[in-house]
Amino acid sequence: MISILSAFWMFVILFGLIGAMRGWAKELLVVFSVVLALFLIYVLETYTHYMIPFGEVLASVENLPADATFESMPAAIQEELRTQFWSRATIIFILSFFGYQTPRLAVIRDKARRERIQDVLLGAVMGLVSGFFIMGTLWWYMAAAHYPFGPEILAPQPGTPMGEAAINILKYFPPVFASNQIGLFFAVVVAFMFVLVVFI
Repeated sequence: MISILSAFWMFVILFGLIGAMRGWAKELLVVFSVVLALFLIYVLETYTHYMIPFGEVLASVENLPADATFESMPAAIQEELRTQFWSRATIIFILSFFGYQTPRLAVIRDKARRERIQDVLLGAVMGLVSGFFIMGTLWWYMAAAHYPFGPEILAPQPGTPMGEAAINILKYFPPVFASNQIGLFFAVVVAFMFVLVVFI
């Protein structure tokens, strides 16, 4: 059995290798697509009834213990948590997919040919960032849903070194910062300004 933290970093490294092959400019668009996905999720949570915050779903359970597991919850709550997770994951998947389907960026590509080593290194770094954004966001939503995929994917065990490390890393994932409205709006503005200035 592999820990979820080890699997997470393996995926991040894989994204870094992909980024090294694709180049930094295309990987940056993937990061921006995740920012856009987080903004869309925020809008749907705030202004529609189709997407409900995980906290509100859990609040509907009376006398829910702080250490409650997914299996100990009522069947209706389990189904709602799965639905809320997949609704968010679908948005992340779709926008990330289109982020990877970027057109050929001729100007940046020609410049990258002259600076191949720098492009590979920057591409690897941006690939690591995009992997951290994508996988970290999915992991955070899965944790918020109390890990609804047991026994294949289990929650980290508190009190163990790997378990504590996995629990602590959750506070650094993008959805945590997206909960700050000003920070999220600022990130969206920066992303669109960068696209307008650099890519158009």
